[in-house]
This record gives sequence, structure tokens and C-alpha cells, in this order.
Amino acid sequence: MPGIIVLGTQWGDEGKGKAVDALGEHVDLVVRYSGGNNAGHTVVVGGEKFIMHLLPAGILNRNATTVIGNGVVVDLDVLYHELDGLAARGEVVDHPLISANAHLITSYHQTLDKVTERFAGRKRIGTTGRGIGPTYSDKVNRVGIRVSDLLDADLLHDKVVASLDMKNQTLVKIYNRREIDADIVTEQLLAHAERIRPYIVDAARLLNDELDAGKVVLFEGAQAHHLDVDHGTYPYVTSSNPTAGGACTGTGVGPTRIDRVIGVAKAYTTRVGEGPFPSELFDAAGERLRADGGEYGATTGRPRRCGWFDAPVVEVANRVNGCTDVFLTKLDVLSGWERIPVCVAYEINGQRSDIYPMTQSEFQVAKPIFEFLPGWTEDITKIRDFDRLPANCRAYVKRLEELIRCRISGIGVGPGREQAVMINDLV
Repeated sequence: MPGIIVLGTQWGDEGKGKAVDALGEHVDLVVRYSGGNNAGHTVVVGGEKFIMHLLPAGILNRNATTVIGNGVVVDLDVLYHELDGLAARGEVVDHPLISANAHLITSYHQTLDKVTERFAGRKRIGTTGRGIGPTYSDKVNRVGIRVSDLLDADLLHDKVVASLDMKNQTLVKIYNRREIDADIVTEQLLAHAERIRPYIVDAARLLNDELDAGKVVLFEGAQAHHLDVDHGTYPYVTSSNPTAGGACTGTGVGPTRIDRVIGVAKAYTTRVGEGPFPSELFDAAGERLRADGGEYGATTGRPRRCGWFDAPVVEVANRVNGCTDVFLTKLDVLSGWERIPVCVAYEINGQRSDIYPMTQSEFQVAKPIFEFLPGWTEDITKIRDFDRLPANCRAYVKRLEELIRCRISGIGVGPGREQAVMINDLV
């Protein structure tokens, strides 16, 4: 049975939970493989909205086991805030299994994230200030704290002391802040040690064993391709690899175990934070998309930047990730537009380019070249069959399919998990 990756093809907030819901009862395990609690996502179940940042959307699938892989950075306070919050609302979910090799976000990572961003001023990246980047930095610098360190209090304390040695000098001498006490940080981390202990696992072995047993494993991506530290709009990116390759390195599952890669794309484009965005709207049209789509960040509450669908952005994501299918979300938001622009190419330094530019300096100055497609007025939120969609709506989907060079197998037509039009099976 297959390993399936679901990932974003734009700048996040595509509605990946919709694709996860479409897989439904077919899934035996749901695995988060990258990022941290900087990746907010919203799932609507039975008319009730659930906003989560660390737990994957698949946690609400009671038939599936949830796993947090080694590529994720874990804030234990957030983990238990979300689990306890779900329980308080009547959603009794199993505690996720957590890779022993996943790294932990500490209070000093959060402090460094905030003061560094403030110090950068106008050159800031636009982080959420939740310690994600500094935690990944420690991981690469080999001074990070891992989940397995919670099993040995003395070792944990020694590692915190070693990690804080240089950081405290930086805080005091550069940022004019107080030193951070290693004892306090250790106590903060150990506060959750007993609760998490039974759920610490060798995730790589577990997942490979489950795949060997014929189970369906869903690798749920956070953020998106264009926020990937290697393939995204660097430096305006996250600190991990949300791309398909990250699903392998972030879980310990080899690429030959992956059978399907589902890219999720919004029917228009949004972005949060700094960075280039050629099809961005600065007028009433952008305000209308934001209002109709409810485009406010689940993590920060910041208004999302809105623009028209950018085909080269999605096409290159499909190419790099080897997407077998695309799930198009929020198509219902476009109902009522007389005509709908789609970015099909760019003008860069006076020249037309039909492909995503190689350098960020080119992308920074790229101007969108639009193709205008006829809109539709009908409400499509209750439609579940592709052939029942308005003719212009179907034509819009088919044109996007041509431009992004990948078949569109599912369409979101509303926030509810049942509000989807399936064209092809995803399992």
C-alpha cells in the first residue's frame, strides 16, 4: 500500500487539510515531517472550526495514528495546549507518537527569534517569532536539544548549558538583554517529560514497518514549496524543507516508498510575510479576495497578501516535487467575478518569460502577464460532481490544469470537509 505526500505548491495556507480529508478512511497513519508551530492550518468539522499549528490536520481522523517526525521542531507547551484544547471541545484524540530525534523549541530559541527580527529592522524576514529558525540553526550547528534528551535529566541540563554558552554572550553583548538561566530552561522542558515519555518512538522504524505491513501512510506537509529553504523565495523562506524530499529526510522513509505526491493549490494566490509576489493585488480586488476568502493567518492573525493564480509558481512546484495530482482549493471564492485573471508568464527586464525565473533578483522585478478567463455567478458550494459545475468554472479548472502541467484530481468548494468535488481517486 502507498506512501502519500500532501504538500503546498504556493506560499502556504493552500488548504492542505481539505486534501487530507479527501483521503479520509483510507489512511492508517498521518505523519508531519517538517516545520513547527509557525504553520497554522484550519480544519472545519461539522461546521466547527479547529485551528492547529503543530498537530497535523489528520489528528482529527480517529481511524489514523498520528506521528510527528524527526524533521519537525516541537514546542511542548504548544503540543499540550492543542491536545488539551481539542479534548475540551469534545474531540478525544490519541496522543501523537513523536520521533526521538525531533528537536525541541525552547524559551531561549523564542527570545533569540524575536530580538534578531527586531534588530534586523527593515531587513527582517517576517518570522512568526516562535523560535523555529533558531531551533533549526541549533540542529545544524549540532547544539540542539532533542526529544530523546528528555529521558535523561542530567544530560538534558548539560546540553542546555552548552547551548546557552554562546547565546548568552550574544544576548548580553549584542542585544543588551539579560542572560538566560539554564536551570529554568531545563525545568521548563522537564515539566512535560513524564507525559510525553510513553509516546517517544523510533519513528523511522515504525513507519517502515507499517508500510511493509501494507498500511497507507500520509505524509502531511506544512507551509509550502515556495517557503522551502532550498527551493523557495530565499531568503524569505522557512528554515526547513516542506518539499517532497523533506518527507523522506524528515521521517526516515526512503523515496521508493512514496507512491503519490498530491500538490495543493489555492484557486488564487496568497502570501504572509515578506518576499516577492508578482500577481499581488493592491486594490479593491485584493480586498475582495481577502474578505471573501477569510484570508487572515491562522498563526499570527495577519492579513494575507492576496493576488491572482500564478501558474509558473505552481508549475515549478509540481515539477520539483514530482506531483502526480493537484487538489485545487477555495474555487468557490471566485464565484461572482465577471472575469478572472490568471498569471501565465512574466515580464522581466522587458523580456517575456514563460517559466519561473532562476534567480530571486529576477523574480523580485517580475511583472505578471495575465490571461483573462470568463467568470461565473453561480453558487458552487453544494456541488459535488465536476460535470455539474458551471461551464466557465470547468473551463477555468481545465485551463489551470494545462498551465501547471498536472492533472487536477480534487476541488474544494467550501470550508467544510464534505465540500469537495472529486475528479480522480487519490489512493
